[in-house]
Amino acid sequence: MLRKTFTILGKVWGLFLLPAVALALEGDAYQDMRTKSMVSALAQVQPGYEFQSKNLPAASSIEEQEFTQESDSYFKYTPVADAKEMSGKIGIMKAASEYKYTYKLFGKLPIKFSVGQKYIGIDNSTEVMLPAHLVAVTTDIETTFPFFTANNTYLRIGVSPSFYGDDWSLPSSGFRIPIRTYLIYMPNEQWTYIFGVAVYSDFEKEVLPVLGFIYKPNDKLTFNIVPIRPNINYAINKKLSIFGEFGGAIDNEFEVSKGNLKNTILRYKGNYVGTGLQYDCNRYIRTSISTGLAFNRLLKYEDEIGKVKIDNTVYLEFRAQIRI
Repeated sequence: MLRKTFTILGKVWGLFLLPAVALALEGDAYQDMRTKSMVSALAQVQPGYEFQSKNLPAASSIEEQEFTQESDSYFKYTPVADAKEMSGKIGIMKAASEYKYTYKLFGKLPIKFSVGQKYIGIDNSTEVMLPAHLVAVTTDIETTFPFFTANNTYLRIGVSPSFYGDDWSLPSSGFRIPIRTYLIYMPNEQWTYIFGVAVYSDFEKEVLPVLGFIYKPNDKLTFNIVPIRPNINYAINKKLSIFGEFGGAIDNEFEVSKGNLKNTILRYKGNYVGTGLQYDCNRYIRTSISTGLAFNRLLKYEDEIGKVKIDNTVYLEFRAQIRI
C-alpha cells in the first residue's frame, strides 16, 4: 500500500507539480493570490476528507485576510434509532478537532500543515458485534500555487497520512495516506470552479472525482457546492447568517477487532440534509449550529459477516472555528 501511494506521489510531483511550482515561483503569478478577494475565495475551496467538511459556510462578515493559524472543531449527535431488518438500536455521536498552521515557503508558496483527531461513539444493542468507538488521528500538508501561466487558475495538492482504528494505540495496519489534487479556476469574483481527483489507497473506493463550484451573486448569498459539505449561505447581517447544508461521509473506514478477527475493516456511511445558523462573534471566532435529517446510514464489515442499516433520524451539530 505504501509503495503504491508513494509511487503515485513521485510520478505526479516529478512529471507535473515540480515544474509548475518552479515556474510559478519565478514569475509574478503570486501577486494575484495576494489580493483580498483572491485570498478569501481560495480559502473557501476545501474539498477533501471527513474533517474538511468542517468548513463553515462562507460569510462576508469576516474581514478578507490571511490567517496563519486555525482551530476547527465540531460535535454531531444523532439519537438512538432502530436498526433495519433486525432487532436492536444504534446511536451515533461524532466529534472532531483540527489545528492548522500556514507557512509561506520563500515568502511566496503557502504550505498548510494540520493535525487532527476524530471520534465516533457507537451505542449498539443489535446482534452485530460493533466496537464502542472508532477513532482517527490525521495529519495533512497542502499547498496551492498558480497553474503554470494559465490566467486565474491554481493547482492544489494535499497529502494526509492518517491512522484509522478502534482505539488510540494507532496500529500500523490502520495507516493510510489519502492524497488529492485539483485545479481551481476563478474567471471572476462571482464564480469559482474546481475539478480534480482524490486517491484513497486501501479504501473501498480508491479513486473519486473532485468536482464543484462556488457562486457568489452578491455580498449576501453564496452557493458553496464543493465536497464534502456543500452548503448555501445567506447573510442576514454582518454577524448572522442562515444556511442549508447536505453531504455524506467519504473516508469513514476503520481497521477494528471483531472477536478473534484482527484488522477487520468497518465502514460507516451516511448522508444528511439540514439547515442552521452561523454567528461571527468577531473577525477571529465563528460558530454555527444546525439540525436536519440523517439518512442512508450503514455500519458494515468488509467481509460481509456483519451489517447494520440504521433508520433515518434527526441530527444536531455544533461547530466552532478560531483563526488568528
